[in-house]
Amino acid sequence: MPEIREVPESLREWERIAAHSHIQGLGLEGLKAKPVADGMVGQIEAREAAGLIVRLIKEGKFAGRAILLAGPPGTGKTAIANAIAKELGKDVPFVHLAASEIFSTEMKKTEFLTQTLRKAIGARIHEIRKIYEGEVKEISIEKAQHPYNPYQQIPVGATIKIATKDESKKLTMDQSFAIQLIQQGVETGDIIQIDIDGGRLVKLGPSEEAVKEKKLDLTTVKPIPVPKGKVLKEKEFVYPVTLHALDMINARQSGADIFSLFFGGRESKEIEPEVRKEVDEYIKSLVEEGRCELIPGVVFIDECSMLDIETFAFLNRAMEQELAPIIIFATNRGFSTIRGTDIKAAHGMPLDLLDRLLIINTRPYEKEEIRKIIEIRARSEKIKISEDALEYLTEIGSKTSLRYAIQLLAPAYEVAKEKKAERIEKEHVAYVEKLFSDVKRSAQYLKEFEEQFLK
Repeated sequence: MPEIREVPESLREWERIAAHSHIQGLGLEGLKAKPVADGMVGQIEAREAAGLIVRLIKEGKFAGRAILLAGPPGTGKTAIANAIAKELGKDVPFVHLAASEIFSTEMKKTEFLTQTLRKAIGARIHEIRKIYEGEVKEISIEKAQHPYNPYQQIPVGATIKIATKDESKKLTMDQSFAIQLIQQGVETGDIIQIDIDGGRLVKLGPSEEAVKEKKLDLTTVKPIPVPKGKVLKEKEFVYPVTLHALDMINARQSGADIFSLFFGGRESKEIEPEVRKEVDEYIKSLVEEGRCELIPGVVFIDECSMLDIETFAFLNRAMEQELAPIIIFATNRGFSTIRGTDIKAAHGMPLDLLDRLLIINTRPYEKEEIRKIIEIRARSEKIKISEDALEYLTEIGSKTSLRYAIQLLAPAYEVAKEKKAERIEKEHVAYVEKLFSDVKRSAQYLKEFEEQFLK
């Protein structure tokens, strides 16, 4: 039996505050960056450069190129990449990839990279279908005796009357639709959609009028207004999907053989080039018919100095293809050896690829910027913090690192709750600072006890 119970304040619906969940965009006004906006703080030049990149991408003038975000650790490289994806618009795929992931998979590097690139290319497919839509006024399920069980009845058909504000129709249905009516628990007063071509019936929810008539104070689903116009209409449905998802669907359909059907052969993790070619041709035909629009997404490759020469060569060629996403590299290395060679190069990348990149530098944050970032972070994590504690965390961030200061927020809040305090005070931050060392203190500790550690 359904029940209602109160939820304690400490329990919330599922939410996870990720490192960059507060980022909403680049915080630009035109092409000028605001000091604080959309969760972004500082990095004025880098954000304005990223704004120009977004404009070039939207105008289709960024083909065959990529971006490199280069700067010290904790200077907002990942945040800017996230913001670029947000600025590009809704449904834009964003794939975050650490370079080390490429070398830890069970498939070829080129296959892994191809799948990653195609995960970042979206397609918004528009489909016009004939549907019946309206409020159920009458419903009657026809049942017959089960052919193998005389004590059981099964649905064999149904008759329903559905109506909009302007029209009503009586419809007879076969067994498959009758079963769907029963499975979805359709009752009088529900708004339903019936897809004729697809053979699907969908219950959208109760109508506002039905909820008022039943005088319900609480309902588990949101009431829906009764549709206007005709009962039978043509309606456009939009399906956002990635090319990789289409590849996987096609590969499953074409990859089944007699052996795998009978003996459950292992599914291949690699996709045949012919399958991808078919998907590309299908998408191109939809684009030409005006039924689809391509959405080039963003592939963000962090710690790119870990990539090897083969991967760089593959990505260099991949950027020239017709269907290619925007590739953003990020690194905090200056000069390092290109993996797979003995050549030392800037950012550990080959010169022919570096020449094709637009490089954006990020700089360390100023003290006031660190303060503002900590303040925004505390707000996004729903943590109350006093001015003294905020000032102390700012000092810690200036002396050590911004990341370390932000990481102290959560444990300090737990200490505050244990002491029945409503907000974080300076003493709580000082206490957790003693418990958790920053990189400099940890290195100093290792240096002091070097001999014992070696033994």
